[in-house]
Amino acid sequence: MKFEILGILRVVDGGAHRTPSAQKVRTLLTTLLIRPNEVVSAEQLIYEIWGEDPPRRARAALHVYVSQLRKFLAGPEEPEDRIITQPPGYLIRVPYGDLDVNVFRRHLQQGRTHARAQRHEEATLALGAALKLLHGEELDRLQGGGITRNFVTWLEEVRLECQEMLIESSLSLGRHRESVSTLQSLTARYPLHEAFYRQLMIALYRSDRRAEALRTYQSARGTLREELGLDPGDALFDLHHAILLADDRLQLRQAV
Repeated sequence: MKFEILGILRVVDGGAHRTPSAQKVRTLLTTLLIRPNEVVSAEQLIYEIWGEDPPRRARAALHVYVSQLRKFLAGPEEPEDRIITQPPGYLIRVPYGDLDVNVFRRHLQQGRTHARAQRHEEATLALGAALKLLHGEELDRLQGGGITRNFVTWLEEVRLECQEMLIESSLSLGRHRESVSTLQSLTARYPLHEAFYRQLMIALYRSDRRAEALRTYQSARGTLREELGLDPGDALFDLHHAILLADDRLQLRQAV
């Protein structure tokens, strides 16, 4: 049995995908999976499920949801109960490789290591594998208390890091033409993330699209001024100046 929380919550069992039908049971399972093999207190679970306004008999209701979750996870291939009652709350037992977020972390760390060592081919493979696990709109789906919010914040940050490193390694491998459309989508989705504008300008310039690279800078400057009242940072400003001068260093595989 494997578990997926980097998208639509799913339990993969014998090739079949299953999801608890009740929203509160889904929230319970998600919260426990965010902290696998770790006790989550009853108070924390109650807050994740009901927020600031739990019902009067919230503990009794939580006990019912735990029981429903145990039944959902039970099966002939599951000889042991995965949900363990351990004061002050509950934990779910999950082997490291059976949870997609753990596999994602492993690929991400491998990508970081390869990128820092300038092993860009290996970095793109590891980072691409990590990004493939981020299916669906998990940030729109996940709701709850502090555990869930912290997870969502972390996930958004590492998604950006992973995507940025993947593009950086791709540019270092001379894959600038293939990167343009991806970067155009990323700048549209993250209009305040200057690193993607920088990478798009480099990719366009190396693809003999100098005018579009310069227009990208103007677009970034307009967006940042409108949204934040700020001018682009030094990295974008210096890159814009280098493109105007057709600086030979822009043709190097190392991104400016």
